[in-house]
Amino acid sequence: MSKPHILVARKIFPEVIERLTQHFEVYANQDDNLWTQAELIERLQGKDGALLTGTQPVNAELLAACPQLRIAANMTVGYNNFDIPAMTSAGVQGTNTPDVLTETTADFGFALLMATARRITESEHYLRAGQWTRWSYDMFAGCEVHGSTLGILGMGRIGQGIAKRGAHGFGMNVIYHNRSRLSPALEAECKARYVGKDELLAQADHLVLVLPYTPESHHAIGAAEIARMKPMATLINIARGGIVDDAALAQALKERRIAAAGLDVFEGEPAVHPALLEVPNVVLTPHIASATVPTRLAMAQLAADNLVAFFDGRGALTPVNTPAKV
Repeated sequence: MSKPHILVARKIFPEVIERLTQHFEVYANQDDNLWTQAELIERLQGKDGALLTGTQPVNAELLAACPQLRIAANMTVGYNNFDIPAMTSAGVQGTNTPDVLTETTADFGFALLMATARRITESEHYLRAGQWTRWSYDMFAGCEVHGSTLGILGMGRIGQGIAKRGAHGFGMNVIYHNRSRLSPALEAECKARYVGKDELLAQADHLVLVLPYTPESHHAIGAAEIARMKPMATLINIARGGIVDDAALAQALKERRIAAAGLDVFEGEPAVHPALLEVPNVVLTPHIASATVPTRLAMAQLAADNLVAFFDGRGALTPVNTPAKV
């Protein structure tokens, strides 16, 4: 019996490619070319499955043009590149990679919070430019972290990881808002208190966004929400671009209506709103919250696990939809 045909849309670890070739006919993009939608559709012809990195859209147009496709395995926890209703209707399984990146992403989220609060990027640029010639009492005086109020919008696994780091490691007062409240046991474990969104915005010294991107969460933080925040608050986004209105945030930073922001994700990335590049009080990183070698390898291996399990007839390990026919 012939092996299923799999497309790997971006460069990934060679050992994962080697493993996939034991089960599939693999067509890998190890040159890491960035394909247009039309080029992706062309390369998916005759393919039964695809391993994607979260930036390749699987939408109605692609599904109609690729009737042989049965599974799309994202090497990410997010899957806003998937048109879930269209995939479900077309009988195409979608998968993601939860859990394996939780702790690493929580580490990075807290690192970004620290860098933002303590003005690390801004002060490094100052030093590198040769501007440091004397000490002064208020030179790059930033925001306190220990003992401050940590607000978390979106309290899934990563949000809980950040809450624990803040509460247990830095003695922070943790408040959160989520679509559904955590169990009392989880709240106690995270030392976190549930509040409404308006209270979260008003009370947080450091607001961390860890919610999934959906049509409902588009621009969940815009000009009106930023106006409710403290003047010395910081805003950290490690969730998804589009959750923050980047233009409104850039204007607020320029006018110092909040102290600073730390952003790992952007609306329309890899493009970054030009106004964000012009303000000094923002830390910018290129979507690297999960970027450690062990974690990225685990993500790739889980995406491969999903493909193997699916075609072995065991079903996807971490499905994000339930197609009528698979």
